[in-house]
Amino acid sequence: MTGHRKNWMLWAAFGLLMSSLAGCIAVPAVMVGGAAIGGAMVATDRRTPGAVVEDRGIEAKAALRIREALGDAVHVNVSSYNRSALITGEVPDEKRKAQVEKIVRDIENVQKTLNELAVMDNTAMKARISDGILASRIRAALVDEKTLVANAFKVTVERDVVYIQGRATAKEIALMTDIVSALNGVTRVVRIMDTLSEEDLEGMLPAPPTLRQ
Repeated sequence: MTGHRKNWMLWAAFGLLMSSLAGCIAVPAVMVGGAAIGGAMVATDRRTPGAVVEDRGIEAKAALRIREALGDAVHVNVSSYNRSALITGEVPDEKRKAQVEKIVRDIENVQKTLNELAVMDNTAMKARISDGILASRIRAALVDEKTLVANAFKVTVERDVVYIQGRATAKEIALMTDIVSALNGVTRVVRIMDTLSEEDLEGMLPAPPTLRQ
């Protein structure tokens, strides 16, 4: 088996796992990424440590409260980045769409919500698996682009629409958009980004170690 095929199978398996988990509970991507890569993910995260912790809490609380309130009547994922909560998935009517948004908006530390819920029947597991595989391919493509810090971007895929949250310079956002848009299966790219200046980015970089005398 070639190395390329092994890598593809690993990413596909990861996508299947993530999609299965998303069907049960919204799993914070930062937690999964942190577990997979460890300290390297934290070191390159452009959020403050406090924001990272609060984003994890927002995602966990949203998953629990939405399930308690609406059960299997809806398929909802909440992805929080820098206290901005993206809501995606499907709900049967406008009333429950508004209800979900209120639940998320009322969670502690949420500063902004973006409600991208579709009023339609819940997607089938096959579609969610496809979204999970596409999300994995996108993450792999961003990692492969060595001029980008892949951890500056948080990827959510819903019905082949790609949502990208993060903090990056205009140059980085443009390159990321070109990479993602070129991938097979992507129908649209929605960028939910905080645009940084080059000076902002330089200020985030760790200072070089001081040499001992």
